[in-house]
Amino acid sequence: MDLLASAVPPLIAWYEKNKRDLPWRRDRDAYHVWISEIMLQQTRVEAAKGYYLRFLERFPDVFALARADEEEVLKAWEGLGYYSRARNLKKAAERIAAEGAFPQTWEGMRALPGIGDYTAGAVLSIAYDLPYPAVDGNVLRILTRLLADGSNIDDTATRRRFSALLKEVYPVQAGEFTQALMELGALVCIPNGDPLCLACPWQGLCRAKREGRQTEYPVRAEKRARKVVPVDVNVLTAHGKYAIEKRPAKGLLSGLWQFPLGAAPPGGALIETQRARHVFTHVEWEMTGRLVRLEEEIPPYVWVTAEELKEKYALPSAFKPFFGWLK
Repeated sequence: MDLLASAVPPLIAWYEKNKRDLPWRRDRDAYHVWISEIMLQQTRVEAAKGYYLRFLERFPDVFALARADEEEVLKAWEGLGYYSRARNLKKAAERIAAEGAFPQTWEGMRALPGIGDYTAGAVLSIAYDLPYPAVDGNVLRILTRLLADGSNIDDTATRRRFSALLKEVYPVQAGEFTQALMELGALVCIPNGDPLCLACPWQGLCRAKREGRQTEYPVRAEKRARKVVPVDVNVLTAHGKYAIEKRPAKGLLSGLWQFPLGAAPPGGALIETQRARHVFTHVEWEMTGRLVRLEEEIPPYVWVTAEELKEKYALPSAFKPFFGWLK
């Protein structure tokens, strides 16, 4: 605890001098913090910037998001993946709008759809300077190195223990401290390759650095190999329109639009084939795409023009390799 407490002041001082100019750091509005944190859960910072600015232009506040149609929200989210995040944003926005304001308690934040411990801690600390940690893999990495702690960070008990330790040392500038932890993991105490210890405000405190064992931390459970699944994708066209269908309500890419999968309908003319691969968290799709021309639009598909598809319907990025066929 003494070591962790002594690490707080130099980290905040370092952050003030080295923090990046990011669009979601230009104010401390809870809505802005929330949107950015949900986007950044599975998206690199550089990629998230544009999405964040476009999303706020379309839905400038929580009330606008609450009023929006779900399909519109999913379309704005297109390309970010993990679409359950967008659906939960919409549901949570409706609840917040009904209450009239963002909750400012742990219980209130955690009760919102799609908000776990990390996001609750991020919003409460950054927006309101409340001493609630936001502990993710990046924070666990820098803390296990600082303390030379060999606990498995994939264990829920480890995450809870570090959250409790952090809460004990949170300063008055809670939001600054939360963001400083995030920034140190992003810029200095990096996950791949050697950490940039000579640039670290903790280089004189870090036990792993002192022992020369920085790359031994964090300790994680062994990853399981992804399952590789062959997938046939049919881009069916008839009279300038294309067939799409909705995926099942549950499971991978649930409820989103897609080109029809499986065997192509009989009687069509095969125009072109193309292979592509898409990697999800636990599975890989090895896709064979077929451009097939039909004589007429057939059920049960929804038939749309290329312009309608691109403007109104959210198709997962897995299908983007076949967009070149849309005319």
